Amino acid sequence: MRICLFLALIAWPASALDLKLSGFYHLNRPASLEYDPAFCGLWIANEGPETILVTLDGVELRRWRSGLYRIKAIALHGDGLIVADGMGRYQQMSKDGAPRGEPFRLGDLNAATEGMIVLPNGTLVVVEDDPARIIWVRMDGTVEKIIHADLLEPPLTEPQGIARDPRTGHLLIVDDWEGTNSLFEFDASGTLIGTEPLIAYGSDPEGIAIRAGANLLFLAFDGGARIAALDYTPTVGLGMELPEPGADCMIS
Repeated sequence: MRICLFLALIAWPASALDLKLSGFYHLNRPASLEYDPAFCGLWIANEGPETILVTLDGVELRRWRSGLYRIKAIALHGDGLIVADGMGRYQQMSKDGAPRGEPFRLGDLNAATEGMIVLPNGTLVVVEDDPARIIWVRMDGTVEKIIHADLLEPPLTEPQGIARDPRTGHLLIVDDWEGTNSLFEFDASGTLIGTEPLIAYGSDPEGIAIRAGANLLFLAFDGGARIAALDYTPTVGLGMELPEPGADCMIS
């Protein structure tokens, strides 16, 4: 109770996000991103049967298929990955592309997953756009919390990609062109604390990833088929110090 009260009393700045364009990468229809510090690269899903891992210089390192007919969303999960087909099925994979079990469903939850992350405690946070929901769900299918995103103010009507800043626990979710073409920021409890329009960087955002150790944010845009890299300052409450970026890539 004391922790919840503290979170409720934090004064958040009116403009939560501080972004500055750094550059662009090009890829056909990027849909989901995940930054992997073990490779200093990006896992990219583009709604096809394969996922690829590329360095930040654009060099392809790995490419593989899962047991799903397409890969709509991808997220780090322990020392491996979890992928989703956007039709309610998921599969755990090694980073070499070896399946860690058969495709599965999250109990009775039939989420049209557009993006997802795995929290440190193993809980999945998935976003879907029809209906517009943010869902905290355990691997056994137990739903912990649901936010109906279209009822927020302002409404998040077409949630697509999601990323988590490990320093603050904040969740960053993109709303695509059919929505507001904006970035929404939530605190660790799921409270909306700020939004930022993205039209200056691209149209129809689909995926997002954070490279916390370098204060970089990656945004995948369907419009123009490109990924924008942006310098990014994490949000903290007024009067609080910015967290240190910490270690970056595990390889030199």
